[in-house]
Amino acid sequence: MKKLLIITALLVSTASFGQDPTFTQFYANPLYLNPALAGSYGCSRFASNYRNEWPNLSGNYVTTSVSWDSYFSNISGGIGVLATNDQQGAGTIKTSMLGLIYSYHAQINRKWKLQFGARAAWYQKSLDWDKLTFGDMIDPRRGFIYSTGDVPRGGSRGFFDASAGFVLFNKSFFAGGALHHANTPNESMIVGESNLPMRVTGHMGAEIQLGRKSKYSNGTSIMPNIIYQYQNGFQELSIGTYFKYSAFTMGVWYRNRDAFIITMGINTGRFKLGYSYDVTVSKLNNGVTRGSHEISLGINLTCKPKIQQFKLVSCPSF
Repeated sequence: MKKLLIITALLVSTASFGQDPTFTQFYANPLYLNPALAGSYGCSRFASNYRNEWPNLSGNYVTTSVSWDSYFSNISGGIGVLATNDQQGAGTIKTSMLGLIYSYHAQINRKWKLQFGARAAWYQKSLDWDKLTFGDMIDPRRGFIYSTGDVPRGGSRGFFDASAGFVLFNKSFFAGGALHHANTPNESMIVGESNLPMRVTGHMGAEIQLGRKSKYSNGTSIMPNIIYQYQNGFQELSIGTYFKYSAFTMGVWYRNRDAFIITMGINTGRFKLGYSYDVTVSKLNNGVTRGSHEISLGINLTCKPKIQQFKLVSCPSF
């Protein structure tokens, strides 16, 4: 019964406040973080992420994401495609999204570059009424044995969504921001209206070289970062740093007095593989929720012909 009440509270909270899922390998999923990052690698790249939040909870959250993006010189910018799927409460609520992104790349001077991006997306959200339980189904002694008198209402909704963002960067520093759900679409799956609140994201980071690149190594560096997100009164501040040695990366983040995030990954230039674990330190760490697991996989393709003098954003890989 305790687990059931926790699941119910989580679902009610999600349905009432409409908060977006969050990936903790922020830069392994760049198009989800900020649409302005489309085309920032130059050549084509593919990215996929899988997140299992609170796996010990029977009503956990499972979120997946896949994306592709590339830079095209004839349109002075990047094109990207992003698809996500989020399941809450063992699939009681499902949300899928497919978005198309364009980012414009502007060279300010020899050192600085500015990118603007916009995303147009279609969301499909559904509620499985067969997985819901109601008070009239409970027998005081034998539990859930009765059929409910509740009548299903709605259960599915599709809606258009718009987002935009920017990134300003040079060789070793970047800063950006994004506004998601700018049109605050109605996401209600039953009678009435429930607008998806806007989500504001701000992120900033740098890469500090500690060792030079060589024939056998890509060098050593540290990459301090900060990410702030706000949505409908909920604030999330994540502060962390990555340590990169050649193809290996390790990172540590601290998020909002809620969790420590440990990240490790390998980037060969062509392939990227990352893993992160959220160590819950808040009151939610009661033996039921535990932590969260996230896995990322990326593939970077080479350009034919190779893009000349293309400046890359100094974002971390994971």
